[in-house]
Amino acid sequence: MRRRLIQSTLAVVLVVIAVFGVSLVLVEARTIENSAKESVDSEAVRLIGIVESRMIGEERISREVLAQQIAPGRYALVRIPGAEPIVIGTRPTGQVISSRQTGEQGETVTVEESRSKVSREIGRTLLIILAVALLAVLAAVVLAVRQARRLGSPLTDLAETAERLGSGDPRPRHRRYGVPELDRVADVLDRSAERIARMLTAERRLAADASHQLRTPLTALSMRLEEIIATAEDEDAVKEEAAIALGQVERLTDVVQRLLTNARDPRTGSAVVFDIDDVIKQQVEEWRPAYRSAGRAITSAGKNRLRAVGTPGAVAQVLATLIENGLMHGSGTVAITTRVTGTQVVVEVTDEGQGVPPELGARVFERTVSGRNSTGIGLAVARDLAEADGGRLELLQQRPPVFALFLAREDQVTRGKGAEKR
Repeated sequence: MRRRLIQSTLAVVLVVIAVFGVSLVLVEARTIENSAKESVDSEAVRLIGIVESRMIGEERISREVLAQQIAPGRYALVRIPGAEPIVIGTRPTGQVISSRQTGEQGETVTVEESRSKVSREIGRTLLIILAVALLAVLAAVVLAVRQARRLGSPLTDLAETAERLGSGDPRPRHRRYGVPELDRVADVLDRSAERIARMLTAERRLAADASHQLRTPLTALSMRLEEIIATAEDEDAVKEEAAIALGQVERLTDVVQRLLTNARDPRTGSAVVFDIDDVIKQQVEEWRPAYRSAGRAITSAGKNRLRAVGTPGAVAQVLATLIENGLMHGSGTVAITTRVTGTQVVVEVTDEGQGVPPELGARVFERTVSGRNSTGIGLAVARDLAEADGGRLELLQQRPPVFALFLAREDQVTRGKGAEKR
């Protein structure tokens, strides 16, 4: 931007100098020539007047008397009937400016001046004009650089402010630059920063309050399930179901605690190295009864003994969301497959249904966007949970649907070679 400002300013100045400079040179050259011609004519008229007055008074006409009336460097020739011509100065060569006057008694006066003198005068004038033009260009450069700095630096600063807002730092800077338009943009950014700060504070407060309120009933439910396990020693089925429910409550408690921690300090992470097999196995066992009741199946396959970096509770929540979507909106068998790509562990969840409608595409992860009668929040929350620990959730294929959870892989796989899950 600075370069464009400087170039545009210089272009305007050069055009102005070119238009007015050429016109001024032409006018000055014409003025100098006319002035020289008028001066030569004036001397010729003066000389013819002196010669006539002396002839009328019968006075002596000499070269010494007439030479005093001629400017140095000029040539004059006086012709008087019946007398020798009077020559004053040296006759110039080349182009000359000449004036010839004739008196009433037949006398003539010719005055000549070399045009080179006029050319030198025009050259000096041209040099002066060029010097002034050069000073104007230098002044324009200085002013353009200062103006570019005055406008460029604030724009760079405003861009940094906008980038800072986009990165999650909503602190207003309260900087002004003395340019009304830029100050107006700065005011808008500061007001936006304050609104974003208030919204973030409200959201974090809401998350903290909701998490805090959920912890109490979850704790009470966990205690009741523990009592059921303790008192149902003879009922294996009840004991097993209670143990599964207790595991679900514990995972939900972990997610709530994680939300509460992020609400207090969003920079705090809880990622650890964990066995992805354990999370997948737990989810398959948890959802198998629901799929069996719907006359469907859920399977797992792929590379096992993989260790990933993340939060086990959050990963379980992401997989639960994908499995639930397969149960509610898909059909056929839901398959969970693990594989490795580069430095990442990939967990894919797919079913045999119609998949994601074409009009949704990548918007399936946006909040409130849903192709069925649902809230459209589940996948958005799952994506946020995946990204919180450095992973990502993507839709690799729309029909049949293939959702992929990418997690960072442990630096070295030390638990043996991979084998196919059955």
